[in-house]
Amino acid sequence: MRRSMKLAAVVLSGSLGIASLAACGAKSTDSNTTSPAAGASGIKVGMAYDIGGRGDQSFNDSAARGLDKAKADLGVQVTEAEAKTGEAEADKETRLKSLVTSGYNPVIAVGFVYQAAVEKVAKENPNVKFAIIDSGSSTQPSNVTSLTFSEQEGSYLAGVAAASKSTAKHIGFIGGVQSELIKKFEAGYVAGAKSVTPDIKIETTYLTTPPDFSGFNDPGKGKDAAQGQLDKGADVIYSAAGSSGNGAIEAVFNAKKWAIGVDSDQAAQPALAKYKDRILTSMVKNVDTAVFSYIDSVKKGTPITGAKNFDLKEKGVSLATTGGFISDIQKKLDDATTAITSGATKIPTTTS
Repeated sequence: MRRSMKLAAVVLSGSLGIASLAACGAKSTDSNTTSPAAGASGIKVGMAYDIGGRGDQSFNDSAARGLDKAKADLGVQVTEAEAKTGEAEADKETRLKSLVTSGYNPVIAVGFVYQAAVEKVAKENPNVKFAIIDSGSSTQPSNVTSLTFSEQEGSYLAGVAAASKSTAKHIGFIGGVQSELIKKFEAGYVAGAKSVTPDIKIETTYLTTPPDFSGFNDPGKGKDAAQGQLDKGADVIYSAAGSSGNGAIEAVFNAKKWAIGVDSDQAAQPALAKYKDRILTSMVKNVDTAVFSYIDSVKKGTPITGAKNFDLKEKGVSLATTGGFISDIQKKLDDATTAITSGATKIPTTTS
């Protein structure tokens, strides 16, 4: 599915990180471990993916598109590694250290699961630039940049779409892991749906709770959760669950109801093409834009530092229009977008 292979020794010849990169899931794909183009800066970018890695058709793939664009447009050299389900915190640290030892700078960590590891390894390597997606803290070193998104704003629009299209006035939300991040998706979705139908019924299911992060990489659990919501009468289901959402989309397709994808335009993903006629829309989180912008800033010598948030106004989040299934409610969505970007509508980040 990911068309990948292990890093060949020739790529990292002489590097102390060969063994540990292989042990922690480093991989070479068509989009990495290439030399910088003539005239380029010679920057070497290391990317550590969240669980599921390149090929999840969702969050990680969005980050991968940004890395691919940086390789193509900026001529940077890249390599990739990914987290494994159930791995220890030490494995994340080893993965990041291996990228540093192999000369990659900057190093980009995809997902909040890397927060502690990034802080530790960054403190040990103050001359290396790090970026982390979807996380940040007041204790992180100055050489770490946080790239975050206003997921609640895009999810609000998804909620508007769901409530507008639901004939049963009964919808569902599936979260991969019950975390503060995914709660932002739920909060926005619920608020958006209730702005259309105040008494709408909303099913909510979380697949796992920390420290179990397998909820982002278990399509079987996603399918079962969606089937449970369908059996209760939900006719539109939004999944914020990484590759687990692929299973939810399958269940919804089989039931001939509506699915809402996440992070990537899932109706446009080749691996999900057979389900595209039942993917109402996707709440696209433009991780690719953030990744490319960060790498470009480093290449130019003016790196983005501190915390950078990508909201609806900056097109950090949006709704996909593939299939044309939301064309009839576009005016309603446009009005909601204007209310958010103007500040007239404030979107909650928690349902409590």
